[in-house]
Amino acid sequence: MAKFSPEEKIQAVKQYLNGNEGGKSVAEFIGVHPSILHQWIKQYEYFGEDAFEKRYTSYPAKFKLDVLNYMNEQGTSIRDTAAIFNIPSYETVRKWKVAYETKGYDALQPKKKGRLSLKNDNQELPKKQEQTEGSMEALQKELEHLRMENAYFKKVECLSSKQGKITKQDKAQVVYELRHEFPVKALIKLASIPRSTYYYWVKNFSRPDPDAELKVLIQTIFEENDSCYGYRRIRDELRNRGHKVNHKKVQRIMKELGIKCQVRMKKYKSYKGTVGKIAPNILDRNFKAEKPNQKWVTDITEFKLFGEKLYLSPILDLFNGEIITYTIGSRPTYSLVSTMLDQAFERLRDDDTLLIHSDQGWHYQMKQYRHSLSERGVTQSMSRKGNCYDNAVIENFFGIMKSEFLYRKEFESIEHFKKELQKYINYYNHKRIKAKLKGMSPVQYRVHALQAA
Repeated sequence: MAKFSPEEKIQAVKQYLNGNEGGKSVAEFIGVHPSILHQWIKQYEYFGEDAFEKRYTSYPAKFKLDVLNYMNEQGTSIRDTAAIFNIPSYETVRKWKVAYETKGYDALQPKKKGRLSLKNDNQELPKKQEQTEGSMEALQKELEHLRMENAYFKKVECLSSKQGKITKQDKAQVVYELRHEFPVKALIKLASIPRSTYYYWVKNFSRPDPDAELKVLIQTIFEENDSCYGYRRIRDELRNRGHKVNHKKVQRIMKELGIKCQVRMKKYKSYKGTVGKIAPNILDRNFKAEKPNQKWVTDITEFKLFGEKLYLSPILDLFNGEIITYTIGSRPTYSLVSTMLDQAFERLRDDDTLLIHSDQGWHYQMKQYRHSLSERGVTQSMSRKGNCYDNAVIENFFGIMKSEFLYRKEFESIEHFKKELQKYINYYNHKRIKAKLKGMSPVQYRVHALQAA
Protein backbone atom coordinates (compact mmCIF):
# COMPACT_ATOMS: atom_id res chain seq x y z
CA MET A 1 0.00 0.00 0.00
CA ALA A 2 1.24 3.46 -0.87
CA LYS A 3 2.35 5.69 1.98
CA PHE A 4 0.46 8.89 2.61
CA SER A 5 1.76 12.04 4.21
CA PRO A 6 -0.10 13.55 7.20
CA GLU A 7 -1.34 16.34 4.94
CA GLU A 8 -2.82 13.85 2.47
CA LYS A 9 -4.58 11.93 5.25
CA ILE A 10 -6.06 15.12 6.71
CA GLN A 11 -7.23 16.23 3.26
CA ALA A 12 -8.95 12.87 2.67
CA VAL A 13 -10.69 13.00 6.05
CA LYS A 14 -11.93 16.56 5.51
CA GLN A 15 -13.11 15.63 2.03
CA TYR A 16 -15.31 12.95 3.62
CA LEU A 17 -16.49 15.13 6.53
CA ASN A 18 -17.63 17.88 4.15
CA GLY A 19 -20.48 15.51 3.28
CA ASN A 20 -20.28 15.89 -0.47
CA GLU A 21 -18.88 12.38 -1.07
CA GLY A 22 -19.30 9.02 0.62
CA GLY A 23 -16.48 7.13 2.30
CA LYS A 24 -16.26 4.53 -0.46
CA SER A 25 -15.86 7.07 -3.24
CA VAL A 26 -13.23 9.05 -1.30
CA ALA A 27 -11.29 5.85 -0.57
CA GLU A 28 -11.40 4.80 -4.24
CA PHE A 29 -10.25 8.25 -5.35
CA ILE A 30 -7.10 8.21 -3.17
CA GLY A 31 -6.53 4.46 -3.69
CA VAL A 32 -7.02 2.95 -0.21
CA HIS A 33 -9.41 0.43 1.27
CA PRO A 34 -12.49 2.08 2.88
CA SER A 35 -11.54 0.56 6.23
CA ILE A 36 -8.23 2.48 6.20
CA LEU A 37 -10.11 5.73 5.59
CA HIS A 38 -12.48 4.80 8.41
CA GLN A 39 -9.53 4.48 10.78
CA TRP A 40 -8.15 7.88 9.74
CA ILE A 41 -11.57 9.42 10.40
CA LYS A 42 -11.72 7.84 13.87
CA GLN A 43 -8.21 9.08 14.68
CA TYR A 44 -9.15 12.58 13.52
CA GLU A 45 -12.31 12.54 15.68
CA TYR A 46 -10.34 11.61 18.80
CA PHE A 47 -7.09 13.58 18.36
CA GLY A 48 -7.57 16.07 15.51
CA GLU A 49 -4.71 16.79 13.12
CA ASP A 50 -2.14 15.81 15.78
CA ALA A 51 -3.14 12.19 15.20
CA PHE A 52 -1.17 12.09 11.95
CA GLU A 53 2.12 13.43 13.23
CA LYS A 54 4.97 10.97 12.84
CA ARG A 55 5.95 9.28 16.09
CA TYR A 56 8.62 6.76 16.92
CA THR A 57 7.36 5.20 20.12
CA SER A 58 8.22 1.94 21.82
CA TYR A 59 5.10 0.81 23.66
CA PRO A 60 5.56 -0.81 27.11
CA ALA A 61 4.11 -4.27 27.70
CA LYS A 62 1.65 -2.93 30.29
CA PHE A 63 0.27 -0.41 27.80
CA LYS A 64 -0.19 -3.16 25.21
CA LEU A 65 -2.03 -5.31 27.74
CA ASP A 66 -4.28 -2.40 28.72
CA VAL A 67 -5.14 -1.80 25.07
CA LEU A 68 -6.05 -5.47 24.59
CA ASN A 69 -8.08 -5.50 27.81
CA TYR A 70 -9.97 -2.38 26.73
CA MET A 71 -10.73 -3.94 23.35
CA ASN A 72 -11.97 -7.12 25.04
CA GLU A 73 -14.09 -5.38 27.69
CA GLN A 74 -15.63 -2.71 25.44
CA GLY A 75 -16.06 -4.95 22.38
CA THR A 76 -14.39 -2.47 20.02
CA SER A 77 -12.87 -3.65 16.74
CA ILE A 78 -9.10 -3.72 16.15
CA ARG A 79 -9.32 -0.69 13.85
CA ASP A 80 -11.42 1.35 16.30
CA THR A 81 -9.14 0.42 19.19
CA ALA A 82 -6.11 1.59 17.24
CA ALA A 83 -7.88 4.88 16.51
CA ILE A 84 -8.91 5.39 20.15
CA PHE A 85 -5.33 4.99 21.39
CA ASN A 86 -3.86 6.83 18.38
CA ILE A 87 -1.81 3.86 17.22
CA PRO A 88 -0.88 4.62 13.58
CA SER A 89 -1.45 1.12 12.21
CA TYR A 90 -4.20 -1.25 13.28
CA GLU A 91 -1.87 -4.11 12.25
CA THR A 92 0.21 -3.24 15.31
CA VAL A 93 -2.74 -4.02 17.56
CA ARG A 94 -3.48 -7.20 15.62
CA LYS A 95 0.10 -8.40 16.16
CA TRP A 96 -0.17 -7.68 19.89
CA LYS A 97 -3.39 -9.69 20.03
CA VAL A 98 -1.92 -12.71 18.22
CA ALA A 99 1.28 -12.59 20.30
CA TYR A 100 -0.60 -12.40 23.60
CA GLU A 101 -2.99 -15.22 22.68
CA THR A 102 -0.20 -17.54 21.57
CA LYS A 103 2.70 -16.77 23.91
CA GLY A 104 1.20 -14.80 26.78
CA TYR A 105 2.34 -11.62 28.51
CA ASP A 106 6.08 -12.14 27.85
CA ALA A 107 5.45 -11.81 24.11
CA LEU A 108 4.36 -8.21 24.67
CA GLN A 109 7.71 -7.17 26.13
CA PRO A 110 9.55 -4.82 23.71
CA LYS A 111 12.64 -6.28 22.11
CA LYS A 112 15.91 -4.45 22.60
CA LYS A 113 17.49 -3.33 19.34
CA GLY A 114 21.16 -2.67 18.49
CA ARG A 115 24.20 -3.16 20.67
CA LEU A 116 24.05 -3.23 24.44
CA SER A 117 24.49 0.22 25.91
CA LEU A 118 27.57 0.81 28.06
CA LYS A 119 26.06 3.88 29.68
CA ASN A 120 25.24 3.96 33.36
CA ASP A 121 21.67 2.90 34.14
CA ASN A 122 21.27 5.98 36.31
CA GLN A 123 22.26 8.33 33.49
CA GLU A 124 19.50 10.76 32.59
CA LEU A 125 17.51 10.01 29.48
CA PRO A 126 17.38 12.50 26.63
CA LYS A 127 14.72 15.14 27.12
CA LYS A 128 12.71 14.05 24.05
CA GLN A 129 12.52 10.39 25.24
CA GLU A 130 11.61 11.48 28.76
CA GLN A 131 8.67 13.49 27.45
CA THR A 132 7.44 10.56 25.33
CA GLU A 133 7.47 8.18 28.27
CA GLY A 134 5.72 10.78 30.42
CA SER A 135 2.84 11.15 27.96
CA MET A 136 2.56 7.38 27.76
CA GLU A 137 2.30 7.16 31.53
CA ALA A 138 -0.46 9.77 31.51
CA LEU A 139 -2.34 7.76 28.89
CA GLN A 140 -1.94 4.59 30.95
CA LYS A 141 -3.19 6.39 34.04
CA GLU A 142 -6.23 7.67 32.18
CA LEU A 143 -6.95 4.20 30.79
CA GLU A 144 -6.71 2.69 34.28
CA HIS A 145 -9.16 5.28 35.58
CA LEU A 146 -11.60 4.47 32.77
CA ARG A 147 -11.34 0.76 33.59
CA MET A 148 -12.08 1.55 37.23
CA GLU A 149 -15.13 3.68 36.33
CA ASN A 150 -16.41 0.99 34.00
CA ALA A 151 -16.07 -1.76 36.62
CA TYR A 152 -17.62 0.36 39.38
CA PHE A 153 -20.65 1.59 37.44
CA LYS A 154 -21.37 -1.88 36.05
CA LYS A 155 -21.80 -3.20 39.58
CA VAL A 156 -23.79 -0.15 40.70
CA GLU A 157 -26.07 -0.44 37.67
CA CYS A 158 -26.73 -4.08 38.52
CA LEU A 159 -27.76 -3.10 42.06
CA SER A 160 -29.92 -0.24 40.73
CA SER A 161 -31.91 -2.54 38.45
CA LYS A 162 -32.64 -4.86 41.37
CA GLN A 163 -33.62 -2.47 44.17
CA GLY A 164 -33.95 0.98 42.60
CA LYS A 165 -32.24 3.23 45.15
CA ILE A 166 -28.48 2.95 45.81
CA THR A 167 -27.44 3.45 49.44
CA LYS A 168 -24.05 4.28 50.94
CA GLN A 169 -23.87 0.68 52.12
CA ASP A 170 -24.28 -0.51 48.52
CA LYS A 171 -21.51 1.82 47.36
CA ALA A 172 -19.23 0.60 50.14
CA GLN A 173 -19.99 -2.98 49.12
CA VAL A 174 -18.98 -2.27 45.51
CA VAL A 175 -15.75 -0.57 46.61
CA TYR A 176 -14.99 -3.54 48.88
CA GLU A 177 -15.48 -6.00 46.00
CA LEU A 178 -13.15 -4.02 43.70
CA ARG A 179 -10.44 -3.31 46.30
CA HIS A 180 -8.02 -5.91 44.85
CA GLU A 181 -8.24 -4.48 41.31
CA PHE A 182 -8.04 -0.75 41.99
CA PRO A 183 -6.76 1.58 44.74
CA VAL A 184 -9.30 1.94 47.55
CA LYS A 185 -8.64 5.68 47.83
CA ALA A 186 -9.55 6.24 44.17
CA LEU A 187 -12.65 4.01 44.46
CA ILE A 188 -13.91 5.91 47.52
CA LYS A 189 -13.50 9.18 45.66
CA LEU A 190 -15.38 7.77 42.67
CA ALA A 191 -18.19 6.49 44.91
CA SER A 192 -18.49 9.93 46.60
CA ILE A 193 -18.68 8.49 50.11
CA PRO A 194 -16.61 9.50 53.18
CA ARG A 195 -13.64 7.30 54.05
CA SER A 196 -15.06 6.73 57.54
CA THR A 197 -18.36 5.52 56.04
CA TYR A 198 -16.57 2.95 53.91
CA TYR A 199 -14.59 1.50 56.82
CA TYR A 200 -17.70 1.51 59.01
CA TRP A 201 -19.46 -0.77 56.56
CA VAL A 202 -16.36 -2.89 55.99
CA LYS A 203 -16.33 -3.58 59.74
CA ASN A 204 -20.01 -4.57 59.58
CA PHE A 205 -19.54 -6.84 56.56
CA SER A 206 -17.80 -9.39 58.77
CA ARG A 207 -20.68 -9.45 61.24
CA PRO A 208 -23.42 -12.03 60.76
CA ASP A 209 -26.61 -10.79 59.10
CA PRO A 210 -29.33 -10.60 61.82
CA ASP A 211 -32.02 -11.13 59.16
CA ALA A 212 -30.35 -14.09 57.45
CA GLU A 213 -32.91 -16.67 58.64
CA LEU A 214 -35.82 -14.32 57.91
CA LYS A 215 -34.55 -13.73 54.37
CA VAL A 216 -34.43 -17.46 53.72
CA LEU A 217 -37.96 -17.87 55.08
CA ILE A 218 -39.33 -14.97 53.00
CA GLN A 219 -37.68 -16.34 49.86
CA THR A 220 -39.14 -19.79 50.62
CA ILE A 221 -42.69 -18.46 51.14
CA PHE A 222 -42.40 -16.41 47.93
CA GLU A 223 -41.30 -19.43 45.87
CA GLU A 224 -43.83 -21.78 47.49
CA ASN A 225 -46.62 -19.50 46.29
CA ASP A 226 -45.31 -19.20 42.73
CA SER A 227 -44.29 -15.52 43.07
CA CYS A 228 -47.91 -14.53 43.74
CA TYR A 229 -47.45 -13.16 47.28
CA GLY A 230 -46.74 -9.51 47.95
CA TYR A 231 -45.22 -8.20 51.16
CA ARG A 232 -48.55 -8.02 53.01
CA ARG A 233 -49.50 -11.64 52.40
CA ILE A 234 -45.95 -12.76 53.15
CA ARG A 235 -46.19 -10.86 56.46
CA ASP A 236 -49.46 -12.68 57.25
CA GLU A 237 -47.91 -16.04 56.39
CA LEU A 238 -44.93 -15.27 58.61
CA ARG A 239 -47.33 -14.59 61.47
CA ASN A 240 -49.07 -17.88 60.76
CA ARG A 241 -45.66 -19.54 61.20
CA GLY A 242 -45.00 -17.75 64.49
CA HIS A 243 -42.87 -14.82 63.26
CA LYS A 244 -44.26 -11.40 64.13
CA VAL A 245 -42.67 -9.02 61.61
CA ASN A 246 -43.68 -5.52 60.51
CA HIS A 247 -44.85 -5.30 56.90
CA LYS A 248 -42.34 -2.51 56.18
CA LYS A 249 -39.47 -4.77 57.15
CA VAL A 250 -40.81 -7.52 54.90
CA GLN A 251 -41.06 -5.01 52.05
CA ARG A 252 -37.47 -3.83 52.63
CA ILE A 253 -36.10 -7.38 52.67
CA MET A 254 -37.99 -8.27 49.49
CA LYS A 255 -36.38 -5.27 47.79
CA GLU A 256 -32.94 -6.42 48.97
CA LEU A 257 -33.65 -9.92 47.62
CA GLY A 258 -34.92 -8.48 44.33
CA ILE A 259 -38.27 -10.29 44.52
CA LYS A 260 -41.64 -8.76 43.71
CA CYS A 261 -45.17 -10.07 43.35
CA GLN A 262 -45.71 -11.01 39.71
CA VAL A 263 -49.50 -10.63 39.77
CA ARG A 264 -50.61 -7.52 37.93
CA MET A 265 -52.90 -5.08 39.71
CA LYS A 266 -56.43 -5.66 38.51
CA LYS A 267 -57.96 -2.90 36.43
CA TYR A 268 -61.13 -1.39 37.80
CA LYS A 269 -64.28 -2.51 36.00
CA SER A 270 -67.64 -0.95 36.72
CA TYR A 271 -69.58 -3.66 34.85
CA LYS A 272 -71.57 -5.88 37.23
CA GLY A 273 -74.02 -7.44 34.83
CA THR A 274 -77.46 -6.08 34.03
CA VAL A 275 -78.61 -4.16 37.10
CA GLY A 276 -80.84 -1.68 35.26
CA LYS A 277 -81.61 -0.78 31.68
CA ILE A 278 -79.07 -1.10 28.83
CA ALA A 279 -79.17 1.65 26.20
CA PRO A 280 -78.38 0.97 22.52
CA ASN A 281 -75.05 1.93 20.95
CA ILE A 282 -76.25 5.05 19.16
CA LEU A 283 -72.78 6.61 18.93
CA ASP A 284 -71.53 3.56 17.00
CA ARG A 285 -67.90 4.76 17.04
CA ASN A 286 -68.74 7.98 15.22
CA PHE A 287 -66.41 10.09 17.33
CA LYS A 288 -66.75 13.28 15.25
CA ALA A 289 -68.94 16.14 16.44
CA GLU A 290 -69.90 19.20 14.42
CA LYS A 291 -70.16 21.58 17.38
CA PRO A 292 -69.59 21.73 21.14
CA ASN A 293 -72.03 19.96 23.49
CA GLN A 294 -73.22 17.61 20.76
CA LYS A 295 -71.49 14.38 21.84
CA TRP A 296 -69.98 13.65 25.24
CA VAL A 297 -68.27 10.46 26.44
CA THR A 298 -67.61 9.37 30.01
CA ASP A 299 -66.08 6.52 32.02
CA ILE A 300 -64.44 5.80 35.39
CA THR A 301 -60.77 4.89 35.94
CA GLU A 302 -58.94 3.77 39.07
CA PHE A 303 -55.66 4.94 40.66
CA LYS A 304 -53.74 3.39 43.54
CA LEU A 305 -51.63 5.77 45.62
CA PHE A 306 -50.22 5.49 49.13
CA GLY A 307 -52.03 2.19 49.64
CA GLU A 308 -55.41 3.80 48.82
CA LYS A 309 -57.63 3.64 45.76
CA LEU A 310 -59.00 6.70 43.97
CA TYR A 311 -61.65 6.82 41.25
CA LEU A 312 -61.77 9.49 38.55
CA SER A 313 -64.96 10.20 36.60
CA PRO A 314 -64.57 12.78 33.76
CA ILE A 315 -66.75 13.87 30.82
CA LEU A 316 -65.05 14.59 27.50
CA ASP A 317 -66.50 16.58 24.58
CA LEU A 318 -65.88 14.79 21.28
CA PHE A 319 -65.90 18.11 19.39
CA ASN A 320 -62.50 19.20 20.71
CA GLY A 321 -61.41 16.56 23.27
CA GLU A 322 -61.96 18.99 26.15
CA ILE A 323 -62.58 17.67 29.66
CA ILE A 324 -65.90 19.34 30.54
CA THR A 325 -65.69 18.44 34.23
CA TYR A 326 -64.60 15.62 36.51
CA THR A 327 -65.08 14.23 39.99
CA ILE A 328 -62.69 12.16 42.08
CA GLY A 329 -63.39 10.07 45.18
CA SER A 330 -62.14 7.21 47.32
CA ARG A 331 -65.16 5.03 46.44
CA PRO A 332 -66.89 4.46 43.08
CA THR A 333 -70.33 5.43 44.39
CA TYR A 334 -73.18 6.76 42.28
CA SER A 335 -72.68 10.25 43.73
CA LEU A 336 -69.35 10.33 41.85
CA VAL A 337 -71.33 10.21 38.58
CA SER A 338 -74.35 12.28 39.66
CA THR A 339 -72.18 15.16 40.89
CA MET A 340 -70.25 15.06 37.63
CA LEU A 341 -73.50 15.26 35.65
CA ASP A 342 -74.78 18.23 37.65
CA GLN A 343 -71.53 20.11 37.04
CA ALA A 344 -71.48 19.24 33.34
CA PHE A 345 -75.11 20.24 32.69
CA GLU A 346 -74.26 23.80 33.73
CA ARG A 347 -72.40 24.06 30.42
CA LEU A 348 -75.48 23.24 28.34
CA ARG A 349 -77.50 25.88 26.48
CA ASP A 350 -81.18 25.62 25.64
CA ASP A 351 -80.52 24.93 21.96
CA ASP A 352 -77.99 22.12 22.57
CA THR A 353 -78.96 18.61 21.46
CA LEU A 354 -76.69 16.29 23.41
CA LEU A 355 -75.80 12.59 23.31
CA ILE A 356 -73.84 11.02 26.20
CA HIS A 357 -72.02 7.74 25.58
CA SER A 358 -70.62 5.40 28.27
CA ASP A 359 -69.89 1.73 28.81
CA GLN A 360 -72.36 -0.63 30.54
CA GLY A 361 -71.12 0.22 34.05
CA TRP A 362 -73.70 -0.12 36.79
CA HIS A 363 -73.75 3.65 37.41
CA TYR A 364 -75.01 4.32 33.89
CA GLN A 365 -77.72 1.62 34.09
CA MET A 366 -79.32 3.12 37.20
CA LYS A 367 -82.77 4.68 37.07
CA GLN A 368 -81.48 7.91 38.67
CA TYR A 369 -78.88 8.35 35.92
CA ARG A 370 -81.36 7.72 33.12
CA HIS A 371 -83.85 10.06 34.75
CA SER A 372 -81.25 12.87 34.98
CA LEU A 373 -80.56 12.53 31.26
CA SER A 374 -84.19 12.45 30.21
CA GLU A 375 -84.97 15.53 32.33
CA ARG A 376 -82.44 17.53 30.27
CA GLY A 377 -83.47 15.94 26.98
CA VAL A 378 -80.13 14.10 26.65
CA THR A 379 -79.89 10.93 24.55
CA GLN A 380 -78.14 7.97 26.22
CA SER A 381 -75.78 5.64 24.35
CA MET A 382 -73.81 2.64 25.63
CA SER A 383 -70.94 0.53 24.33
CA ARG A 384 -71.53 -3.07 23.49
CA LYS A 385 -70.67 -5.53 26.25
CA GLY A 386 -66.91 -6.18 26.56
CA ASN A 387 -66.00 -3.85 23.68
CA CYS A 388 -63.63 -1.10 24.86
CA TYR A 389 -63.20 0.27 21.33
CA ASP A 390 -66.76 1.64 21.40
CA ASN A 391 -65.54 4.18 23.98
CA ALA A 392 -61.98 4.52 22.67
CA VAL A 393 -61.65 8.32 23.00
CA ILE A 394 -62.08 8.46 26.78
CA GLU A 395 -59.87 5.37 27.15
CA ASN A 396 -57.22 7.16 25.09
CA PHE A 397 -57.44 10.18 27.41
CA PHE A 398 -56.86 7.92 30.44
CA GLY A 399 -53.76 6.47 28.77
CA ILE A 400 -52.34 9.91 27.93
CA MET A 401 -53.08 11.29 31.40
CA LYS A 402 -51.41 8.35 33.15
CA SER A 403 -48.31 8.35 30.96
CA GLU A 404 -47.83 12.14 30.99
CA PHE A 405 -48.91 12.83 34.57
CA LEU A 406 -49.35 9.83 36.89
CA TYR A 407 -46.22 7.83 35.99
CA ARG A 408 -43.87 10.80 35.63
CA LYS A 409 -44.52 12.70 38.86
CA GLU A 410 -43.99 12.00 42.53
CA PHE A 411 -46.70 12.93 45.01
CA GLU A 412 -46.41 13.73 48.68
CA SER A 413 -49.98 12.84 49.64
CA ILE A 414 -53.48 12.24 48.26
CA GLU A 415 -54.26 15.94 48.57
CA HIS A 416 -51.09 16.82 46.68
CA PHE A 417 -52.11 14.38 43.94
CA LYS A 418 -55.54 16.00 43.62
CA LYS A 419 -54.04 19.49 43.33
CA GLU A 420 -51.56 18.33 40.67
CA LEU A 421 -54.37 16.54 38.80
CA GLN A 422 -56.36 19.77 38.68
CA LYS A 423 -53.30 21.56 37.28
CA TYR A 424 -52.77 18.83 34.67
CA ILE A 425 -56.39 18.88 33.42
CA ASN A 426 -56.24 22.67 33.21
CA TYR A 427 -53.02 22.30 31.18
CA TYR A 428 -54.64 19.58 29.04
CA ASN A 429 -57.61 21.81 28.23
CA HIS A 430 -55.90 25.17 27.79
CA LYS A 431 -52.28 24.58 26.71
CA ARG A 432 -51.71 21.04 25.37
CA ILE A 433 -51.98 21.35 21.58
CA LYS A 434 -53.18 18.57 19.28
CA ALA A 435 -52.37 17.99 15.63
CA LYS A 436 -55.97 17.09 14.78
CA LEU A 437 -57.08 20.42 16.28
CA LYS A 438 -54.81 22.29 13.83
CA GLY A 439 -52.14 22.84 16.45
CA MET A 440 -54.51 24.36 19.01
CA SER A 441 -55.49 23.30 22.51
CA PRO A 442 -59.09 22.07 23.09
CA VAL A 443 -60.24 25.39 24.57
CA GLN A 444 -58.50 27.45 21.86
CA TYR A 445 -60.13 25.28 19.19
CA ARG A 446 -63.60 25.71 20.76
CA VAL A 447 -63.24 29.49 21.04
CA HIS A 448 -61.93 29.72 17.48
CA ALA A 449 -64.86 27.64 16.18
CA LEU A 450 -67.44 29.77 18.02
CA GLN A 451 -65.90 32.97 16.69
CA ALA A 452 -65.90 31.66 13.13
CA ALA A 453 -69.55 30.53 13.34
